[in-house]
Amino acid sequence: MRQREGRYLLRSNLTASDPANLWTFYLQLTQVEEAFKNLKGDLAVRPFHHQDLERIEAHIFIAFLASCLHATLGRRLQDLAPGLTPRAVLETFAAVQMLDVRIPTIDGREVVLTRHTQPERELQLLLHKLKLEQPAQPPPKTPAEPQRPPEPLQCRPWERSC
Repeated sequence: MRQREGRYLLRSNLTASDPANLWTFYLQLTQVEEAFKNLKGDLAVRPFHHQDLERIEAHIFIAFLASCLHATLGRRLQDLAPGLTPRAVLETFAAVQMLDVRIPTIDGREVVLTRHTQPERELQLLLHKLKLEQPAQPPPKTPAEPQRPPEPLQCRPWERSC
């Protein structure tokens, strides 16, 4: 037992494979397991019981894209902010919110201001470290034609109130 401490013993049914190849396969297996763990944990991708084949394929595609983005973020963090994990970054970015402020006008239209929150100090440091910038606030949107006000309710003669 003392002779084997700190060593791995890998058994395989692969024929004529050298130990270096076997070790590479083992490391790839751990990376795949890590990706599945991230899909279930950090990315909160859960099984859905779709009935339509197109929806199943779309779900798998979105999960794959999310996994690719997660891996890309992890790689970028290794270069620009070692020590940070993708999970910690996603939790920090979760504080950013975006909302639409709707302001009615006199002529029946509505001005829509899409706004995002200003980052806290921790998020500003993270954005700077990752060499990212928050986009500018988008300009207000106004529909071209005014919306018609709703028709007043018509009371029937036998009803006391509308």
